[in-house]
Amino acid sequence: MASPCFEWVQECPTNLWEFYLGRTDASFNKVILKRLFLSKINRPPISLSGITRQVAASVSNEGKTVVVVGTVTDDIRLLELPKLCVAALRFTRSAKERILNAGGETLTLDQLALRAPTGTNTLLLRGKRNTREAVKHFGMGPHKHKKPYTLSKGRKFERARGRRKSRGFKV
Repeated sequence: MASPCFEWVQECPTNLWEFYLGRTDASFNKVILKRLFLSKINRPPISLSGITRQVAASVSNEGKTVVVVGTVTDDIRLLELPKLCVAALRFTRSAKERILNAGGETLTLDQLALRAPTGTNTLLLRGKRNTREAVKHFGMGPHKHKKPYTLSKGRKFERARGRRKSRGFKV
């Protein structure tokens, strides 16, 4: 249980980062606070495979605490998970279990603030924003090759004018 002087931290996670932002000149705190204020669509999830890929990309990333202002999800395609220390807003149940079973550590953002108030020895990551299903439909029109909103891909669905030469024209 948290001490009474830190009850205001648990009410809203932004309070703590505003507190640190006013007392340190670290740009890390500014970035974390900005990302906490983003909407859910702009805080996309990142999978464990994405995290391990980023950590393995450089030798300098070994042993750093991975910080995600969003959700960390599990990836069943990843067979072996290395030992990781991950701080995030939330974890899926299976992702948290896999990190802990690999000998790693999961932290909340307020625990991270007490451990590394200026963001030293951390690696700040985020998920891809444009992988949502809805994004595949944006910008629909002729010559755009975007995904149509159809019920099916059968013979009777979106196969008329504009799709076949025999039906007037083909775009």
